[in-house]
Amino acid sequence: MSIEIHALAPREMEAFLERRRAILAFPSEVSLADNLAEILRKANEFVPSAAGSILLDNPLEKRPEKERNRLTFVVAFGDKAEQLIGREIPADQGIAGRVYVTGEPYHAPQTEIDQYFFDGMDKLTHYQTRSLVAIPIFIEQEVCGVLELMNRRGADHYSEQDRNLLQIFAGYTAVSIQNILDGRRAHELAKRDNLTGLFNDHYLHVALTRTIETCRRDGEDLAVIFLDLDFFKRVNDTHGHLAGSQVLREVGHLLKAYVRAPGATPARYGGDEFVLVVPRYSLEDAVDLAERIRTALVDTSFCDRPGDIMPDTLSLTGITCSIGVASLHQHVDSEASLEAAKSALLRLADAAMYVAKETGRNRTAIAGTPIRRRTPTTAQRRG
Repeated sequence: MSIEIHALAPREMEAFLERRRAILAFPSEVSLADNLAEILRKANEFVPSAAGSILLDNPLEKRPEKERNRLTFVVAFGDKAEQLIGREIPADQGIAGRVYVTGEPYHAPQTEIDQYFFDGMDKLTHYQTRSLVAIPIFIEQEVCGVLELMNRRGADHYSEQDRNLLQIFAGYTAVSIQNILDGRRAHELAKRDNLTGLFNDHYLHVALTRTIETCRRDGEDLAVIFLDLDFFKRVNDTHGHLAGSQVLREVGHLLKAYVRAPGATPARYGGDEFVLVVPRYSLEDAVDLAERIRTALVDTSFCDRPGDIMPDTLSLTGITCSIGVASLHQHVDSEASLEAAKSALLRLADAAMYVAKETGRNRTAIAGTPIRRRTPTTAQRRG
């Protein structure tokens, strides 16, 4: 019998994939909602039931003491299922909480006399759960949620055989979810710069185009910040390329700490150049952010402890950067195509960065500022 499954909206569902083996930016082609709905559908085929649901913990809020966590209904079917989606229950309550905390399957032939059954959701949705079976959902040997079925069809209650059958099915569930995480991880790694962990230049172009389109649709501004380290060649020449690589990695960590706006894209453009795409930031906001980053860079002591690239402690200070800033509303024609707008923002922010270089370094310049021309050598151009 076909059943209708309700699920969280795709963007809300993304949070439940933010686990060790997946770092999300934009949704990929794989849908967690579809996958979990299929798991629930298969479970119902094994053990036909009137209703069922999958609850997951939130990895961004997860605590080591499992009973202090909360479980969210992410997919469900049956009468009143739509009312469950997105609701949370504490992990120290009910049969679902018991299964989550202990990692052991459980079934209640008669919920009205079961010591662990909690009827809070029944009262909230005006549903009557007469019998219930629940199994833990594992990812990498760690419990992350619970699958539960209610009111057995074709029988008065769930049996131990039903519970054991679903426990075998739990292995399929774990593999299925893990496949999504592995796919997401591979998808994410293709977008990342290996050294800094920031996005790479290829993905930067994709993300910038998408972000321009979204900001135009929503009537929001967008800032592009182009950052280049000053005299970075001296680090390599004086301390070696391992030290240079360690500094670049630590700069990446610093940028990730400062660029936390929703939808932002911090990227390594190449060498010691970085580009930050920050949606919903005005030109003034972007300049403030650029100055905070520039000041933090000056105040940072790099290679201050043995790193995973550079084993020696060097405590390098005095590293500075030059920054250029451009914004969608201030510097790009509103009629320009997406490709033209993307190219203009990168070009103008890059040109502004050269203004900062040519007027003294260790400063921030805004696109459109007149350039006081010098005649630098080729080596000085990227110094």
